[in-house]
Amino acid sequence: MNLYIDYTTEIAADMEQTIKNELVQNLELNKNRNGVLIMFLSTSNLTKSYNTGIITHVLKGVGLEMKRGEIGVILGPSGSGKSTLMNIIGGVDRADGGTVEVDGNRITDLNNSQLVEYRRESVGFIFQFYNLVPNLTVAENIEVVSNISKKPLKTDEMLSAVGLYDKKNRFPRELSGGEQQRVSIARAIVKNPKLLLCDEPTGALDLETSRGVLSLLQKVNEQFGTTILMITHNSAIAGMAQVVFRMRSGEVAEVAHNSEIIPAERIEW
Repeated sequence: MNLYIDYTTEIAADMEQTIKNELVQNLELNKNRNGVLIMFLSTSNLTKSYNTGIITHVLKGVGLEMKRGEIGVILGPSGSGKSTLMNIIGGVDRADGGTVEVDGNRITDLNNSQLVEYRRESVGFIFQFYNLVPNLTVAENIEVVSNISKKPLKTDEMLSAVGLYDKKNRFPRELSGGEQQRVSIARAIVKNPKLLLCDEPTGALDLETSRGVLSLLQKVNEQFGTTILMITHNSAIAGMAQVVFRMRSGEVAEVAHNSEIIPAERIEW
């Protein structure tokens, strides 16, 4: 008997049932009691300025909307306000004005302790740099998050989902850049977040490794129904999203909806 195969098969079966249940729930949550489509994520008239001797208006009345279970991409050059917008949506920074609502909750009305709870339970973050703890194993890096979450998924399930179950006892220095980013994705989704925010997740990776990471994000979206919002300067990535927001000088200059989604492995740039 191959215990490894039996165990991973059992994990896959458990994941499949969990996924089916969550997808059905997501379909129901996209509509209110009257059957009207509601937005999972919405911002309205968001403003943000910084005063460093000179006042810089970073966000100028930003509004966007996403349905539950969508992948969204925010495109724009450096300095267009992408990261500031994502930090406000993620509860890391506060807006000067306007509102953010996630899953019916007005994030901009939360106090500091409520924002900590929101970040811990509802939002997963993935960054360009992996931010793994070097003296912890792959599994232990994931458990840093799962141990403080109220309803975490199983670490072994996440490792299987990202294709790293057989490397669970390795240290970050023993992994490639793409594998380290996979660990950071597993760490972000182990808390079973409602929203996954990705800040240039392929910025430090080559083309083929980038495709692998983006393909994994599509898989996470499809299997778990996780709403994903990604910021990037790379317009080629827009093809894998249902909705694309183009930012320019602190404003959403254009919104586009893709009727056909491109698999990440076919993205060219």
